[in-house]
Amino acid sequence: MKIHYIPFLPVFLSLLAFEVHAISFMLAANVRRCLKDEIHKDVLVTGDFKLSDSGGHSDKTTLSVTDSKGHTLYTREDATEGKFAFTTDDYDTYEICFMTKVPAGMRSGEREVSIVVKHGVEAKSYEDLAKSEKLKPMEIELRRLEDLSEAIVNDFGYMKKREEEMRDTNESTNSRVLYFSIFSMVCLMSLATWQVFYLRRYFKSKKLIE
Repeated sequence: MKIHYIPFLPVFLSLLAFEVHAISFMLAANVRRCLKDEIHKDVLVTGDFKLSDSGGHSDKTTLSVTDSKGHTLYTREDATEGKFAFTTDDYDTYEICFMTKVPAGMRSGEREVSIVVKHGVEAKSYEDLAKSEKLKPMEIELRRLEDLSEAIVNDFGYMKKREEEMRDTNESTNSRVLYFSIFSMVCLMSLATWQVFYLRRYFKSKKLIE
């Protein structure tokens, strides 16, 4: 079984652009195709998908959403059209996979898959928020910009944290390399000194030197 990955745009760039990215691809029988992306903790993710008819009466496409630990966040056996939503529990890599299983010997045509995935600010429904809180258009726009600014700040905070972790790792590695180099030099000097004394005793025993 072949698995094809289709990478998303980075989360940070999608937040800055504030665009909806629609993806379409052809899905052949018995081939698993996945969308794969790294998403931060406590981020709302929504998806809107639609599959074309393959022409086979018994063809059923399975949709599954999993994380890197194998936990299933969403699954649908006969996926033709619909929506899904989940909130991430931790910073992880998430996969949205489609696969049409067809028994050997049976023919099946390709299915076109169209999916729109949103996360973070993009996934929030500000229209519903405006109706529930009775907000004016300007207030909704300000709320959206506030959420977008908070998401960007969180991204910068995460990148700063990763930079600190990488710097600490580099410093620790440099220290270990330095100590290992010093230890290696001491070992080499000790070995060279031992060789000098050994050869001197050997030559003296053979009366080659005084």
